[in-house]
This record gives sequence, C-alpha cells and structure tokens, in this order.
Amino acid sequence: MDKQTNGGTELVSDKTPAIDEGALFEHVVNIIERRKFRAASYANSEVTLMFWEVGQHIDSVLLEGERAAYGRQIVATLSQQLMERYGNMFERTKITRMIKFAKLFPDTAIVATLSQQLSWSHFQDLLPIKSEEARLFYANNAYECHHGVRALRKQISRKAFERREIANSHITEEGDVPFNVFRDPYLLDIFGLKENYLEADLEKAIVTDVKRFILEFGHGFAFVDEQVRMVMDGDDFKLDLLFYNRELRRLVAVELKLGKFKPSYKGQMEFYLRWLDKFERKLGENAPIGLILCTEASRDQIELMELDKMGIAVAEYWTVLPSKTEFERKIGEIYSEAQERLLRRRTLPSNNCKKQIDYYLESSGDDDE
Repeated sequence: MDKQTNGGTELVSDKTPAIDEGALFEHVVNIIERRKFRAASYANSEVTLMFWEVGQHIDSVLLEGERAAYGRQIVATLSQQLMERYGNMFERTKITRMIKFAKLFPDTAIVATLSQQLSWSHFQDLLPIKSEEARLFYANNAYECHHGVRALRKQISRKAFERREIANSHITEEGDVPFNVFRDPYLLDIFGLKENYLEADLEKAIVTDVKRFILEFGHGFAFVDEQVRMVMDGDDFKLDLLFYNRELRRLVAVELKLGKFKPSYKGQMEFYLRWLDKFERKLGENAPIGLILCTEASRDQIELMELDKMGIAVAEYWTVLPSKTEFERKIGEIYSEAQERLLRRRTLPSNNCKKQIDYYLESSGDDDE
C-alpha cells in the first residue's frame, strides 16, 4: 500500500498491526483510576494526620498542668475562631474528638501507617473502644484486609476481638495451634439456615458461598476442597472441609458437628491430620492443624484434653444470633470465663510478649513507613 508524504511515496506494509483502540482506552482508564485512587488516599492520609496533629498540639500545649482547669473554655474559644475560618469541621465536639484521637493513638508513626488505608471515619469508630489491645486489633485488621467503614463497624459489633481471645484461651505456648488464627464462636447466621438443618446443609451453604465464610473464618484462608477422601486399609474416610492458610503455610482441616462437643471427635481429627501430614503436606509447609466446629463447645472438657498440643482447636458456631443485648451478654460472659481460665493457667503470654501478634509496626519503629 502506498502512503503519500512530503518527500515522496513511502511503502507501508499491509501487515502493520492495527491498534486495539478498546484496549488502549481501557489501559488509559486504569492509569487514571489508579492515580485518582492514590491521590485520594494521599489526601485522606493528610487530613487524618492533620486532625491528629491538631489534637496532639492542643492536648500537649493548652491542656497540660495548670491549664487543664479551664481547658474546656479554651477549646470552645479556639473552636469558634477556627470555625469562622474553616467551617464546621472544627466544632467543639470534633476538636474534643481530635484530642482523644491523639491520646489513644500517641505514636505518630503508627497513625501515619494506618492512615494510608484508614479514613478519619475509621478512627472515629475506633475511639469508643476502651481496650487498647482491642483498638489495635480492629485497626490492624481493617488495615490489612482493606476494610471499609461499614466492614469495620460489623467487626466491632460482632465482637471479633473478644471471639479471637476466647479461641486463644484454649491455646498454650506448648501447643501446636498458633495464636490469633481461630475465633470462638463463629457466627454463621450469614447463611440463613432454617431450623433442624443437617450437617450436610451447613457444609453445602459454606461451599456455595465460601467467600462469605472466609470473611468470617479469618484473613489468609483459601478454600481447597470438600469431602476430602482418605483411604486407609480399604476403609474410606471423608473430611468435611479443607482450607489452606497462606500466612501460616499450613493445611487446615475443618469438621462440622451438630450438637455438643464429644471427646471421641479428637481421635477422628487426629487421624485426618496424620493422613494429611503424610499424603498432602508439601515441602516447606508446616504441619496441618484442625478445627472442630460444634454447636456447643464444652470448653472445660477441651481445656482438660489439651487438644492444642495435638494441633486441634474446637469452637462453637452459631447459625442464629440472639438480640443485640443478649448477644453482647453471652459473648461477654464467655469472654469473662476465658479470662478466668487464663488466670488459672497463667501460661498464655502477656500483652507485652510476642504472642504472635503481627501488628503493622512489629519490627519497632525502624521502618520509614
């Protein structure tokens, strides 16, 4: 094909590939959206750090020592002055919240890291949480899982921290079950199972909507298979569910049981774990661990049997939740019992020990994040 130019005729091959205009458009859109998201994230981070710095400065300069007596008056006056210039963003209640923010999150490096993912709205939902460990748990979880504000509120309202600590109370340093992996109880109301359901119904619901189950199950899990067949001496055995945890580099066997936990379940899970260790464990992976899910956990029996030393955890699952008040009462009661159990045993590491809590700045403050 001939193409006319100012200098004469230029030969252009018919085989010159045509430009995929659709692909070009999509790629440019991806660039724009990615950069817009980063710009928004940067702006959000700066706003959050601004609120922290304002709160920290007011708290340290204006409200310390003798000035604390008339601190409220100072905040009220400052609020009026700032509102005249910047609007309702600096109402007195909002400035008070900024001060509380700086007090509860005193480390600016942690705030800077968290603010890359968490908005000011996230932090406002974290401020009412009384326990520092719980606050850090929810903040870290939202940061790592990229949770929006709605997801964070759901985690808080469904007592994810307390349920993790209840599960931890069955684990010792000598055991083979890592800390902070499981929860107790698991809230499986998400599947809407009707009364008198069977184990097969629950298993089917989990497999059908495994994504929602993993959100409840925890971060880092991936579904592997259902009804895993194990053949030994001509006998067939079937494990209900098999997952893999990428962070732990372990297979995780899950057995579903209706009714109360029975000591006989231990032998069944031990067999599954030994079989998986021998025939399914890959080079570089850690030994498989197991989770037995029951409608009633029999926690005293579980403590007596020291199942964690065999790589086995047990937890309840609830398919129907009580009212909010009753739910909080029941979780609070189980959580208190778990704390008493820890006090009796006195072997679980304190909050100042490593206890395998991988917060975002675990390697101290050496990083430049």
